[in-house]
Parts: sequence; C-alpha cells; structure tokens
Amino acid sequence: MTGSALTKAGAPASYGVTELARLPRLGGLFAKGTAGSVGKRPKGAVRLPEVAYQVADVDTSGEAAHLAAYLRLLGEPASEVLPAGFLHVLAFPVATAVMVRGDFPLPLLGMVHLKNTARVLRPVRLGETLEIRAWAQDARAHRRGVQVDLVVEVLGGGELVYRGVSTYLAKGFTAPDGGAPAVDTPRTEWTAPLPTARWRLGGGTGRAYGAVSGDQNPIHTSGLGAKAFGYPRAIAHGMYTAARALAEVGPARRGERYEWTVEFFRPVLLPGTVDVAIRYAPEVVSPGSTNGGGSTSGFVYEGWRSGKDTRHFRGTVTPL
Repeated sequence: MTGSALTKAGAPASYGVTELARLPRLGGLFAKGTAGSVGKRPKGAVRLPEVAYQVADVDTSGEAAHLAAYLRLLGEPASEVLPAGFLHVLAFPVATAVMVRGDFPLPLLGMVHLKNTARVLRPVRLGETLEIRAWAQDARAHRRGVQVDLVVEVLGGGELVYRGVSTYLAKGFTAPDGGAPAVDTPRTEWTAPLPTARWRLGGGTGRAYGAVSGDQNPIHTSGLGAKAFGYPRAIAHGMYTAARALAEVGPARRGERYEWTVEFFRPVLLPGTVDVAIRYAPEVVSPGSTNGGGSTSGFVYEGWRSGKDTRHFRGTVTPL
C-alpha cells in the first residue's frame, strides 16, 4: 500500500511510502536491475521518484549465523551487537529496490560508489525487531555526470537507531537544475603515512564479501565481469574495505554511538595488498556528543596500494 508521508523519517515530506511485505532478495533485484539498466540512458535532466520503501517488523532473531559469518570475515569480535557495516548490509536490499524501480532514471549497473556516511545512535542487538526505510534524494551535478544519495534509516522500538547515506555517481547523466557540473574540491598532495596494518587480499575476497552482504555485482566477483566495465580484474567492494577498517578501530574505541564515514578514490584490484593507517584524529566538536557537545577524539583511517602513493580510501570513526 502507498501512504501520504513519512512520519518519523528524514525523507522529504512530499514523498509517499510504499510498504513492502518483507526484505526483498538481492538476487532478484540484481536481475531486474541488470535488465533495466539496458534502457536507462542519458535523456535529459534526472528526476528521482518521490517515494520511500518501508519494511516493518524485520525480525533479526534469525540472523545469528549471518551475523557470525559477517563478524568473522571482517575481523569484528564475536558479539550480539550489530555493527554499522552489518546494518548497512541489512538495509541494502531496500535501497536497491528503490534503484531498480522502472521510474528510477539511473542504471544500477555502472553506478560508482563515491562515499558513505553512517550514524549508529544506539546499540542494535540481535533479536530486535526493526523497521527499515530507504529512498533516493538530492540528484546533483558532478563533473562526470550526476550524483545521488540513497538514504536508509533503521528504527527500533519506534526510535531512529541508524542512518546511512550512500552517494553514487551515474556517468553522463544531467542534474535536474541543468546547471554547470560541480567543481571538484581541490585536493592537497597526499603522501602515504606510516602504515599500522597490511591487508593481503586474495582473489576470492569479492566473492567472500558478496556471500555475507548479498552484493554479487560481477565487478567484484568475476574477472570477466570486471573487464566488461573497464577494470583489468575483479575489484574489492568499497564497503568491505571500509567495514574492515571500522573493525580494526574496534568496538571499545568507537563506543556504542558513533559516526562512520568513508570516501573512495581508486578501486582495490584483486588479488592485491593494501597498506592501512589508523590514527587519532584531531579533537573535534561533536554536535551529538553525550557530553553536551564537547570535544571528542575520533579516528582517521586511510588505505593505499602497498609500496605506492595510490590512495584507495579515507574515512573517519567518531564517537558521538
């Protein structure tokens, strides 16, 4: 059924709500997205569907084996608390369902994940019943096309417990305002810092993360699939690298409430070796801090190609 407006979510008030009976299956969504991508070509300014998808009564009590497999792969300690990366995985099918709608103007295949921001507002534990919402918003210019935000929110007991924003790029498309492409923010020269870890990622890394995340995009799981999109071989999921860095910061240092961000630069080719540096960030004022908005010291993480100044990703983990 379709309602008139979200009552407790951050979607624009004009958006309607479509109720889904259950979490959709990613396999079927990717098949639909693959078929639908063929006909989605630049044809003028992008107009996003003004709709949010909502799945109520998502029972996580049956996710124990799934959670355990995820924690093992990413290097998180065994726990009944769902880390931000797992909440992203849980909500990802709802966001994908929005992207494969017939009236969603951008093709699922070929979309480039630029960055991600997520906030965990309280611990979410295995066995909780959750509500998941997702929508697309803010199509805007990028020098290579149009970028768009896919927003997911997770509610537990009627309160917002997690919010994630994934920003994607669709090359060649035009923003709704038809204005000039956005100018890239100038980046200072970057030199690799001293690494605190080295990841040796095997050729099956994409398939392993695909098994726990459901994201079986062929650029991550197949050399031939990757070559079809211009990569010399399969590339690691960006969210795998970000979630692994989050795990290395660790639950004790990030706290029960935290913000987690990542920006992606160059893809990680598989197999490959990634040097990683995790270090303290300068103290910042956190508006959501439980100490009344005082200073909090979070963490900055970066990953780059071992032995080269080829940066793959950079992100932050900040207690709230």
